[in-house]
Amino acid sequence: MTRTRSYCYKDVLPFTAMVSVECANVGINVLFKAATSKGMSYYIFIAYSYAIATLVLLPLSFILHREVVPPLKLHLISRICLLGLIGFLAQIFSYKGIEYSSPTLASAVGNLSPAFTFILAVLFRIEKIALRSSTTQAKIIGTIVSISGALVVVLYKGPKLFSSSSWTSSSVLLQWPMKSSSESNWVVGGVLIAVAYLLYSFWYIIQTKVMEIYPQELTVAFSYNLCATVIAIPVAIIAESDLSSWRLTPSIVLVTVLFSGLCSSFSSSVHIWCLHLKGPVYVVIFKPLSIAIAAFMSAIFLGDALHLGSVIGAIILSMGFYAVIWGKAKEEERIDDDSGLSRLGHLSNDKVPLLQRHKMEDI
Repeated sequence: MTRTRSYCYKDVLPFTAMVSVECANVGINVLFKAATSKGMSYYIFIAYSYAIATLVLLPLSFILHREVVPPLKLHLISRICLLGLIGFLAQIFSYKGIEYSSPTLASAVGNLSPAFTFILAVLFRIEKIALRSSTTQAKIIGTIVSISGALVVVLYKGPKLFSSSSWTSSSVLLQWPMKSSSESNWVVGGVLIAVAYLLYSFWYIIQTKVMEIYPQELTVAFSYNLCATVIAIPVAIIAESDLSSWRLTPSIVLVTVLFSGLCSSFSSSVHIWCLHLKGPVYVVIFKPLSIAIAAFMSAIFLGDALHLGSVIGAIILSMGFYAVIWGKAKEEERIDDDSGLSRLGHLSNDKVPLLQRHKMEDI
């Protein structure tokens, strides 16, 4: 019974939560694309999302953490504020990129996350490179392949493979005219989304370090969203000085803001929890799943066409993605095996008789 509970908590629950997060994130992107076609500012959208997520997490952090939570120290607060700034900038680049392109492109370029994380880990000397090691070779080749796939997605749009606009004209989201993405906007959008995922890779690395020092998931999630809200609201007020643009009327805009706020609180909590429980590799392993979800939802709800370049690039990206993941997983297995052998060595050394140990030391 205990083993079953442990399996559900460590394997089934994280898997289910991460799949739900990917579905929710793609849903937010699709709704955002529809909301911006109505003239909604992405600055206001991000500010509302962070504010709602903060309000949702505030009572949860008190209800679910009934034990006394240790206070946040200054160095932790500064790191969480940095997370808020990076998260806000990543959102700006991501949503502006989606406005120029499509949610499917955003999901495809999202597979750059493990490659970016690997490059940053090497630059910050978190990751060690042994060029003769098969795991290192897999990560390097996977990184190059991932970047190549991203370039294909961004630079080559290709002919249309599928378009559902003919039979989805009655969809709720298609009742407003959608802006078509030109070739130049498509490239600009892809570049902006790539920058966003580079920032997300910074976010994952810093967040993992924060959880090692302060393993309180909900408290960290609430503090992060609070810091991001404090940053996002003044920026949005400066960018959108017209107060009428902040008014939310019952429409797709209101639905998008509420859904985004609720999902942001859920996804940030799940990401932080999975980073603590499974590590950053597990969190990014679900990214290719979002490509299929985004392509389906964009075609059904937005009438977006699926282009050949997106399919080819997504396949190349996924190959590179899983090469990096395979290399990282094998490396972690090797580290676990080495630590297990060293632990056995210490135990066997402890079992050597005292007299025999003294003789060995004399020799």
